[in-house]
Amino acid sequence: MNEQTYKIDDAPLNRFHLRITALTFGANFSDGYALGIIGMAITLLSPAMKLSSVWGGLIGSSALIGIFIGCLVLGRLSDRIGRQRIFQTNFLIITIASVLQFFVNDPVTLFLLRLLIGFALGGDFVVGSTLLAEFAPRKYRGFLLASLNVIWTVGYVASNIVGYYLAKTGPESWRWMLVSAAIPAFIVLLMRIGTPESPGWLVSVGRIEEARRIVKKYLGQAVEIDNTISHQSNEIIDFKHLFSRNLWKRTAFGGLFYACQVLPYYAIYTFLPLILVYMGFRENFLVDLLLNLFLLSGTITGLWCIQKFSRRGFTIYTFAITSVALFILSITNTDSHFIILTAFIIFTFVMAAAGNLTMVYPAELFPTEIRASGVGLVSAISRIGSAIGAFLLPITLDSYGLSTSMLGMTAVLLLGTVISIAWAPETKSLSLNEASDLNLDVDTGENGKEKSVEIAR
Repeated sequence: MNEQTYKIDDAPLNRFHLRITALTFGANFSDGYALGIIGMAITLLSPAMKLSSVWGGLIGSSALIGIFIGCLVLGRLSDRIGRQRIFQTNFLIITIASVLQFFVNDPVTLFLLRLLIGFALGGDFVVGSTLLAEFAPRKYRGFLLASLNVIWTVGYVASNIVGYYLAKTGPESWRWMLVSAAIPAFIVLLMRIGTPESPGWLVSVGRIEEARRIVKKYLGQAVEIDNTISHQSNEIIDFKHLFSRNLWKRTAFGGLFYACQVLPYYAIYTFLPLILVYMGFRENFLVDLLLNLFLLSGTITGLWCIQKFSRRGFTIYTFAITSVALFILSITNTDSHFIILTAFIIFTFVMAAAGNLTMVYPAELFPTEIRASGVGLVSAISRIGSAIGAFLLPITLDSYGLSTSMLGMTAVLLLGTVISIAWAPETKSLSLNEASDLNLDVDTGENGKEKSVEIAR
């Protein structure tokens, strides 16, 4: 009796799938922690370094700017040299740069170190989610990828708790807050030793036997590789293919949906303590803690939503709900604490649930041979939005007040709603090979005729 065989997309969930998911958690926990801890630390380092609102915005957005660069550069590089080496190296950079933050005495050095941390995190966002997507079975892919967002939130909440207690240790406590990020980074660095290469990438560059050995070793003897992914020409697949006839709309949607979602999210939660002061909450730790609890519960609920609802429907409705909640928050008088807090809780809960989409959708949009480049590009576009939001928010709060600042971010969420209605594809039930069933056109041969690179026909 022949043993049943499976393709990678339909393989049974095993211990290795959980391990590679856990290893990918590192970037998401560290990114959430880095964002949250700078929000806590900046309230102390601003008077220590005599920061202007511009420098406050630059330091608050520095890691996001670095993530933008890292997504583009390291995402593209991983399509050329593989996922594994970048996946293992990123956290060496993050650990060293996090430790060096302890010794800074000027905003320029701190900005550059956080830029470097962001660069490595950006590469890890792209490579980690791509590597996980290329190992994960179709049935569990959405859940496993979405769980990364839960860990991001855990990192953010942990940074708030750590920052609150470290703040009591004195005026130099911001140094300990920043260097504390080196601890989880170093743990991830050690755990990632020995991570295998993506079999999907190996097949795409013709290393079939190596891919087969990895699949047999880590996914089981009954699992077979799908070796239909292949180049039919020797051309280099580059960024221009993301704007080909079959892919441009997915590229545009991925970048714009991601940017519209994270701009208000990162801006608000980078400067949450400051925003709560503008809202009139004098003793804001309990309010901060309450919002963090809804942030965490929203991401956990979002795991269920990812499994239950279509990608397209979940995206559209969450954009619409968060737009309404933030609009109500924008027009409500700061004396009405109950209404403000209720609207903020709804915004926080739904936005956190929707944040799971940012871990799932991008990896499902692109063919294997250019997946990391595609994820890198849309992630980079999103980081432009988040960096702009984090840079401008303290300036607009100072110049125009809370209401105008929140209305601006409401407009961003409304734009996301419109873009999703117009362009959001449904990818939930697709295998990654079906997602790859798109021609990466167009190149021109010597005879002037178009030739295309077929992926997994």
